[in-house]
Amino acid sequence: MKKFLTVALAGVLAASMLFTGCGKKETADGGEIPDTIVVGTNAEFPPFEYVNDDGDVDGFDMAVMKEVGKKIGSDVEIKNMEFKSLIGSMESGNLDVIAAGMTVTKERERQVDFTDSYYTAKQYVIQKEGGSIKSADDLEGLTIAVQEGTTGDLLATDEIKDSNVKRFKKGVDAVMDLKKGGSDVVIIDANPAQEFVKANKGLELVKDLFDDESYAFAVQKGNTKLKDAINDALKEMKDDGTFDKLVKEYIGQ
Repeated sequence: MKKFLTVALAGVLAASMLFTGCGKKETADGGEIPDTIVVGTNAEFPPFEYVNDDGDVDGFDMAVMKEVGKKIGSDVEIKNMEFKSLIGSMESGNLDVIAAGMTVTKERERQVDFTDSYYTAKQYVIQKEGGSIKSADDLEGLTIAVQEGTTGDLLATDEIKDSNVKRFKKGVDAVMDLKKGGSDVVIIDANPAQEFVKANKGLELVKDLFDDESYAFAVQKGNTKLKDAINDALKEMKDDGTFDKLVKEYIGQ
């Protein structure tokens, strides 16, 4: 995977990364388009967000948001935090955008507004090589490790009968728990699942147990100006080939 830092080095930075600028472009209604778009993420989700070899937050989502900022005419500031804190931080007014491989769900739509979907993903199961999981029904009654607050957490908690869910702040910690025998499986998004298995011998993927899901960027409730501006920028990126270029660079598809 291009530009992907090995799992062992990917850590959450407490500090934020400022690219440039400050202030806001005021609008009469429907929210505002900031001069500096404050973007919240959780850099534990390769290849969408991770910490690179220089110690900077990088990844597909970050690259897309930088390009969006250029097209909108705003600078971009990245704040790295725990995934479960992202929506609360936005509701408190500390973030303008969440770019964190976030799946659109009805529950989240009550708290934030979503842009158009920019990526279709799946949840994969990670198990030890030679494991017995063949279908979603095989997960019933198992101990399932997840990254707290993610779609994998929601699936394990709400959809799998009699599951014992173990929640971790980082996806890599869930994988390490599986390796040491603390859990039976991990449920996590497909792209990071592939990276974790590639980086850790003795593990394998179980695919296609769950329905597709859509990733989108989140904005504050009611900020239609910023949402529409991001949607317009995404469309322009897809039309001019920039989006596909970033997909090939970071995701390899």
